[in-house]
Amino acid sequence: MREQKRVIFLTNAEWQLLVRCINKARSIYLDEDKPIDDVNMLLVKAMKAKSKKVRV
Repeated sequence: MREQKRVIFLTNAEWQLLVRCINKARSIYLDEDKPIDDVNMLLVKAMKAKSKKVRV
């Protein structure tokens, strides 16, 4: 089955909050010695996300 892609639109402040939350979760996982591979992948995807100006 083909993976479904999803698109979300975030303001700059929302994007910064998302990155901070993912990084905080990563820190918690590191403190608890849990695997962080998936969290790292999510963080990289959030950081590399393209920005696009949208008129509302």
